[in-house]
Amino acid sequence: MGLGHHHDHDGHAHGHSATRAFAIVTLINLAYTALEAGYGFVTNSLALLSDALHNLGDVLGLALAWGAAAIARRPPTARHTYGWRRATLLSPLANALLLVAFSGALGWEAIRRFSAPPDIPALPVVVVAMIGIAVNLGAAWFVRDGHDHDLNRRGAYLHLVADAAVSLAAVLAGAGMWWLGWEWLDPVTALLIGAVVAIGAFGLLRESFNAAMDAVPRGIDQSEVETFLTTQVGVIAVHHLHIWSLGAGEIAMTAHLVRPDDHDHDAFIDRINHELDHRFGINHPTLQVEHGAGCEHDRHDRAPHGHAPHADSSAAHSPGADSSGAHSPGADSPRGHAPHSH
Repeated sequence: MGLGHHHDHDGHAHGHSATRAFAIVTLINLAYTALEAGYGFVTNSLALLSDALHNLGDVLGLALAWGAAAIARRPPTARHTYGWRRATLLSPLANALLLVAFSGALGWEAIRRFSAPPDIPALPVVVVAMIGIAVNLGAAWFVRDGHDHDLNRRGAYLHLVADAAVSLAAVLAGAGMWWLGWEWLDPVTALLIGAVVAIGAFGLLRESFNAAMDAVPRGIDQSEVETFLTTQVGVIAVHHLHIWSLGAGEIAMTAHLVRPDDHDHDAFIDRINHELDHRFGINHPTLQVEHGAGCEHDRHDRAPHGHAPHADSSAAHSPGADSSGAHSPGADSPRGHAPHSH
């Protein structure tokens, strides 16, 4: 790798910020869950106790996100060369499964109550639920930064916004039961809340599963990336292109570029890395530059993903890839991360 490549280390500050945010949010929600459960026992309100149980599940989900953010800060080792950032991809998967389970339990309880709606003291439900709205929106504010590209934060953020909606629905149901005596509002509201939570949970489950399976991250069109690489000066073919998430806002990419004339190798690599980050948010690219069609190392049975057609063999080539070429995550880019030693 050329000496001119520069690696930025701003990912460490992001890791500390994420861990602190998850810690604050988890502790705030744990305190509110204890308060709500306490009021539920004092007033004998099953609604408050059920919501406290739901919030307890959310606390467990947030604790998973907190733990994943803490694990992701661990440095790379000789065995785990990418570090532990993928923990932030596994946490949302567990988080989504928890949401699905609790929404199912909430729906079952709501159906059971239709036959005999309990007499619920409405005023405590309204007051405690209003506190819940403030707590959950405040907690969501702590994890709002970076939730668009960090699946771990996105899972926690969706959890908290959904909880605020749950609390709002509880306020409206409590007000209806208090003023109008409509006890059936309790199970109806629970069913609606369960449906909303389940829909959001299935979306998060699908996205986190795709990330765990190394799918191309949401918002990136692989064909556009391939077109961009193919149109670069001197590039006559692109193959073995893979894009996946490493977690915590870090997106990796590997690609083989066939480029017979590679006299400006380092400048070419730096410029491509900068453009990949700027245009697509790919901040951990690894590019292998080949000089022609003689590189057949990815066509054997042990490389099942590299069977794209090569350039015409008449092009000037050398039988091997340029071994110096190409690992510079986020070179000359303000978003680049370089937590790995090379």
